[in-house]
Order: sequence, then structure tokens, then C-alpha cells
Amino acid sequence: MAVEVRDALVIFNPMAGRARGFRSGALDRVRKVLEHHGIESELVPTDGPGSAPELARRAVRERREMVIVCGGDGTLNEVVNGLAGSAMPLALLPAGTANVFAKELGLPWNIEHAASLIRGSHLRRIALGHVTAHGSEGGARHFLSLAGAGPDGAMVRGVNPTLKKHTGQMAFWLEGVRQMASYGFPRFRVTLDGHTSDATLMVVGRTKHYGGPIQITTGADLYGNDFELMVCTTNNRWKYLSYIPLLLAGQLRRARHAHFVRAVAMRCEPIDDEPIWVQVDGEPAGRLPADFRIVEDALTLAVPEKPRK
Repeated sequence: MAVEVRDALVIFNPMAGRARGFRSGALDRVRKVLEHHGIESELVPTDGPGSAPELARRAVRERREMVIVCGGDGTLNEVVNGLAGSAMPLALLPAGTANVFAKELGLPWNIEHAASLIRGSHLRRIALGHVTAHGSEGGARHFLSLAGAGPDGAMVRGVNPTLKKHTGQMAFWLEGVRQMASYGFPRFRVTLDGHTSDATLMVVGRTKHYGGPIQITTGADLYGNDFELMVCTTNNRWKYLSYIPLLLAGQLRRARHAHFVRAVAMRCEPIDDEPIWVQVDGEPAGRLPADFRIVEDALTLAVPEKPRK
């Protein structure tokens, strides 16, 4: 179904990676682009972590015709959690640090250009991931792109917010190097379809893109009703290091201890004493034990008719 929207709420994160560098008036120009395409819009800023879900729910209560997110993957995840289960269409203007989901849709980095594509988009009803993890401050969480448990969860939890604010993706790379040197690779048990296996890392993919230029779950299908999992079974630090060239080359499937499988639900339980952290869409989400599952028919997404890089 093609987008026929006349009224939208634009939720923007003024502290998102690239939003801080926008020249004065960039969002006003976005409004003019939307108006040119027949979409009246109201700009509403987030006022800190955790505020976007309520803004999204407000849009549903006010019977807006669309929510447009201008921010990164974290802000997008919060809005998704406000809209999950509703019929409200969602569109994205990428302005964050990694913009994993924008890469998946092939959206242009210029937010005015991205805004010009909304009118020509088609509405697709899609599934979402859902995780219930121990110690998650926000409780159960939906996710749009990916989740993970193990060293990537520790990396997301450990990244320096100030460094992220000033260096963007570089903060994640630096924290990844630190974790590779210090992480203990504790084991956990993955149970799916009645079978169990021990692992030290699990990536739960709804999208092919993981972060930056990296793709891990290349068989994931955003429009399907399952996950692609990557489960790594080694706890040898040197083997992890040897996988980095394969990861950067998009050839992780060749790694001996990396296993790929499709699933709709799984449970992860710690085996060792060290905490094992969970992340969803690049944000901390508690620790194991955790349950992951697919929620079908959960979100209406505006997808550009001809995605562009």
C-alpha cells in the first residue's frame, strides 16, 4: 500500500550522533520538504533516554497518520517500543551514530532527501523481535534490527557515553578492542526447538547489517517471520581475534566455531558465574537469563519504493 499521509509527528533526538552537527534550520527544511509532498508535520524533541516511547504512544492517542523518527538506532528502538502492536506507520530520517536500520532500507544519509522519499514509500506490515532479560530497566523490549548476548552486549554496556558523543562509531570500536583484551568469554546455554548448545556469543538478526560496514546475519529477512542466529561456541580469545578479518570481509560463515541457524524463539541461560550482558539495537537490555521471540504482524513500516544507498 502506498503512503497517503497528510499529518505526521516528527520525533527527533537533539543529541543523536549527526543531529548535533545539523546546521541551524535543517529540521525546518525537512518540514518544508514534507509540506511540499502534502504532509503537515509537528516537530517534537526527546528530552532524554526513555522519553520517545511515550511520544510515540501520544501520536497513537492523537490519531496521527504517521510517526517519523529523526535520530539513531537507539531513538528508533524507543519509538518502535511505543508503536509495537499499533497500526501507526513509521518512517525514518537517519541522524544517529551507526544507523543500522537506515542501511538496511538503503536510505540516503541526507535527511531532507530521506524526507522526500516518504511520500513515495509503501507500507509494509512486519514482525519484530522481543526480548525479556533479567535486570532490564525498561522491562521486556521489542527490537527492529538485532539483539545480542555476550561480548557485544558487554561492549554496548561499556561504551563511554562522552566518547560516543564526540567520536561516534569510533567509541564502539575502541570499546570492542578493550573488551577483546579483558573479556572472559563466559559460557551460556542456548535452547531452541528442544535442543541445547553452549555458546559465548549469540547475535539475533532481523537485518543483515550489524554496525558500520559489518554484516553478520546476512541471511536475515526483515520481511520474514523469523530470526537468523549466529552462535559462536569457542571461548578462546585468540580464535575470536582470528575471526576479525573474516568479519570485516563478510565471510564469518567460514569461521569454524560460528554456526548459523533460523529460529522463532530461544532461551539463553548463563552457565558460568560472570554476568553475560544483552543488547538490543545497540542499547543495553539487561543480562542473561533471557528469552527471545518473534512477534508477528507487529509494526507498520514505510519502505521507500526505490531504496538508495
